[in-house]
Amino acid sequence: MKNILNHKSIWITTLAGILTATSCTDDFDKMNANPNSPTAIGAQYLLPTGIETAIDRYWGHRTRFERINIDAAELYVQHLTRNIYSNEGDDYTVSPALVANNWKGFYNDSQLNFQRIILQTGETGTAPNKNYEGVALVMRSWVFSLLTDMYGAIPYTDAIKGTGDVPNYTPKYDPMDVVYAGLLNDLKMANEKLTVGGPAIAGDIMYGGDIMKWKKFANSLRLRLANRQAAKKPAESKAIMAEILADATKFPIFASNADNAQLNCTTTLPSNNEWNQVMKQDGRTDWNISKTLADKMNELDDARITVFANPNKDGKYQGHPNGLPDAIATSYLSTSSTIGNAFTKADAPEVIMTFAELNFILAEAALDGEITGSAKTYFETGITASFAQYGLTPSATYFTKVGAVTREKVLEQKWISLFGQGVEAWIEWRRTGLPVFPALDPRAVVQNGGILPTRFPYPNSEYSLNAAAVKAGEALNGGANDMKTKLWWAEK
Repeated sequence: MKNILNHKSIWITTLAGILTATSCTDDFDKMNANPNSPTAIGAQYLLPTGIETAIDRYWGHRTRFERINIDAAELYVQHLTRNIYSNEGDDYTVSPALVANNWKGFYNDSQLNFQRIILQTGETGTAPNKNYEGVALVMRSWVFSLLTDMYGAIPYTDAIKGTGDVPNYTPKYDPMDVVYAGLLNDLKMANEKLTVGGPAIAGDIMYGGDIMKWKKFANSLRLRLANRQAAKKPAESKAIMAEILADATKFPIFASNADNAQLNCTTTLPSNNEWNQVMKQDGRTDWNISKTLADKMNELDDARITVFANPNKDGKYQGHPNGLPDAIATSYLSTSSTIGNAFTKADAPEVIMTFAELNFILAEAALDGEITGSAKTYFETGITASFAQYGLTPSATYFTKVGAVTREKVLEQKWISLFGQGVEAWIEWRRTGLPVFPALDPRAVVQNGGILPTRFPYPNSEYSLNAAAVKAGEALNGGANDMKTKLWWAEK
């Protein structure tokens, strides 16, 4: 696995367990019984598999028609642009295969593993362990939040029950507000279950078994979701934030970059970073830095661009516009910066939440009157933490160039800091409409009626296998199964 175990061994062990559990032995069951081949896969194997498959998929995935980040979200939010194959994301399209593969992958790979851990290690399970259960609850909540924030209404209360005692192969769809309520409750419960000094866990390839860091992630993620729904449920969100921030002992949150939630990759294949696999190992050179991002960072004299991008032949950090047809986009190959080596090296971390992001959340909440505290302090702490992730420090004039602390500035800095985390940046843009992107280049050719995608459509498989439920899901979203219907938390 990424930073503890080689994941090939995990998959071999997992496959052995699955084959043993599902092989049809009938009258030969006693003859074929093998005491060295387990019939149930333990949490120590399910956990690293679930973590890696979930974060790899979020970060980009190494296979075409799976790359939800670099073939969709990072292009939509104008962190990246393409120099070829503009019809794979940069023109506001998404392939049916990509949305189907990621729907299936998040549910069948990561969620199924986390659900099995929860069932095994819960109080009535075969191997009770509150810390395994708490970690799995946190990760399951994070993945469910991705699914609902990308698609809208999703199977939630009935989901992941295909292997249950009473299987459910046609789960109902729940509206986003119901999903959010469940996730916020589960994250609070996870914090309560996670016990520092409690039972040990193995296979934790994210925090190395450090339960305090898992508690911090649980509460920081809860703040993220509370903030995201604040415009729709202001009283509830304000109460959640107040509860967490009032008691740092009971509800610890990220305190530095050392707490960041990320998967630490290795230089040993296949445990390398997903962008490394695509851009270095597989030799794909399809992506450059977007002109939108480069122009903004150059305007601010933002040193992070030296990490996000490589200089062009003239030593400059430049991008080219999004949405250009291939014949035009390829003309920028000699002038448009490529993605920085810090993000394409084999052991680059795959990040899912940072101390910087937490502070931008708190700065926005302070500006909106949802919490007390100095929005300016949170804002500047967030910027400083983002620079520090890359061994940098803001210049003496940086905060002056950024200007007064406003909601627009907070979300602009959050967008910059989320470079690499295109899915999260896309969610935030769809929620707030910020930052305001420049008008499209007049040579750009985009689809979707010129509307930057507001969601992913449900996969065609749902209409074949779960038709009544998915149709109800459309109605819950209040619009067609397209990329123009706005989701529940959208403020505009």
